[in-house]
Amino acid sequence: MSEDRSGGTSKGWLEKLTQAFSDEPRSLEDVREILYQASDSGILDNDAHGIIEGAMQVTEMQVRDVMIPRSQMTMVQVNQTPREFLPVIISSAHSRFPVCGENPDEVLGILLAKDLLPYMLEGTLDQFDIRQCLRKATFIPESKRLNVLLNEFRGTRNHMAIVVDEYGGVAGLITIEDVLEQIVGEIEDEHDADDDDGNIRPFDDNGFLVKALTPIEDFNAYFDVGLSDDAFDTIGGIVTQHFGHLPAKDEQIDIDGFSFKVLAADNRRLRLLQVTRR
Repeated sequence: MSEDRSGGTSKGWLEKLTQAFSDEPRSLEDVREILYQASDSGILDNDAHGIIEGAMQVTEMQVRDVMIPRSQMTMVQVNQTPREFLPVIISSAHSRFPVCGENPDEVLGILLAKDLLPYMLEGTLDQFDIRQCLRKATFIPESKRLNVLLNEFRGTRNHMAIVVDEYGGVAGLITIEDVLEQIVGEIEDEHDADDDDGNIRPFDDNGFLVKALTPIEDFNAYFDVGLSDDAFDTIGGIVTQHFGHLPAKDEQIDIDGFSFKVLAADNRRLRLLQVTRR
């Protein structure tokens, strides 16, 4: 830790942040304002600010806000043979699969892809009995808060839960990764495909579609401008800073000769912008 000119030890960011809270914030908005001030003054870096903001948002969110809807669930039927459901498992690249009966609302349990490996290695896949390998499914309501669910995931060591609606039907599913992404941002792996269309695409005579994660350096090179990348790495970071909050869809702002309109965003970050020259 560095020393100040008086010879004493300079305050660490945690001590400075604690001092900032001495004004006794009375609401979450007060806390967020203090966090933005701490970030602007360099007490918190952008990553730390984002994680704290994400953790605060999780306490206000419900499972229905982030769950994978039923229409997008990859499910296995209990009466399918391994030869029938194995292509689905391979193509999806998931590790856990809800197993249902003839009725999709009848989830019997969870199949772990790793349970198939011994049978595949031994060449005895036809002997695999899916009913004998099912793990118990956890069922939760759509209204459960994410912070409560995260604590339950940690306590039970479950990684997936089936979400049911008020009538007991399957509404979707949620995984521990879905919850953590609300705190730390999107968690990509080797199976997440990159978009080959590029980060910046023209869509009319004076308009462009720009991904929020476009590096500022690439944005400057494309438009022959000089936006500063001292504080942020991406164009989404600059736009969020100028708004002073995480903007929602259709919010618009003018920055250095450009108009930025939010086309897509979630509760964690910007995703797609419409950019036009003024």
